[in-house]
Amino acid sequence: MLRNQRSFTLIELLVVIAILAILAVAVVL
Repeated sequence: MLRNQRSFTLIELLVVIAILAILAVAVVL
């Protein structure tokens, strides 16, 4: 799991995108 700490895993990337999307919707509403 720690073989490459500089790049995000696909799951981490999806989590970040999901959080940003939720925040964006919250700001718009």
